[in-house]
Amino acid sequence: MADSRESELRIVRFLDSIKDKADAIYLLGDILDYWYEYRYVVPRGYVRFFGKLAELSDSGIKIVWLKGNHDIWIFDYLPKELGIEVRDGTLIEEIYGKKIFLNHGDGVGKLAPSFRFIRSLFRSRFCQWLFEGIHPRWTVPFAYNWSAHSRKGGEERGIPDENLLKNLREFAVGYHREHPDIDYFIFGHIHILSREEIADGCEMIVLGEWIRTFSYARLSPEGLELSLYLL
Repeated sequence: MADSRESELRIVRFLDSIKDKADAIYLLGDILDYWYEYRYVVPRGYVRFFGKLAELSDSGIKIVWLKGNHDIWIFDYLPKELGIEVRDGTLIEEIYGKKIFLNHGDGVGKLAPSFRFIRSLFRSRFCQWLFEGIHPRWTVPFAYNWSAHSRKGGEERGIPDENLLKNLREFAVGYHREHPDIDYFIFGHIHILSREEIADGCEMIVLGEWIRTFSYARLSPEGLELSLYLL
């Protein structure tokens, strides 16, 4: 709990540090380890983080949240309460004359059949309805244990992130052949901070994570830069 609180406070400090500089903020998924919106019940936690997002949104900053595989069950509560835009899948934006392809990264490229099945299962409205019918005292611990097991398994095997990075690269290269106007592909999903040129004038950026490296990307009229938040 202490580590979670410190991580939340760090993110709030970061958001506070850019509130007078940012025109828009894009969150590329897996912002929450687990979230399920019940019709009348708000899951516990994230109060300071949500409060800061609401403050920034109220001040006129555009905030876009692309769902990841850990926070896919965001429906209408967060958009209505925080005033943010929630998207599922790919978003293509033109910013400062650059065409940006944004996607969490879990649903692009070649997907293992088992992962494709689980992904479709989690997005099934019928399965969501069944899940919602189970008391949170059972579903919440189960979901957090599933998430922790999934992350730990990847760290112990030591290779999935590299394989996923290769998958993202192959997808971006193939997509760019048909859409050469894309200047940047930006992904989340894997815990690797990466930047590479995949074609002349086109780069792929993977944002890393906010568990250990606290990395983010900033796009300005001068170009895109990757940075670490150290405070």
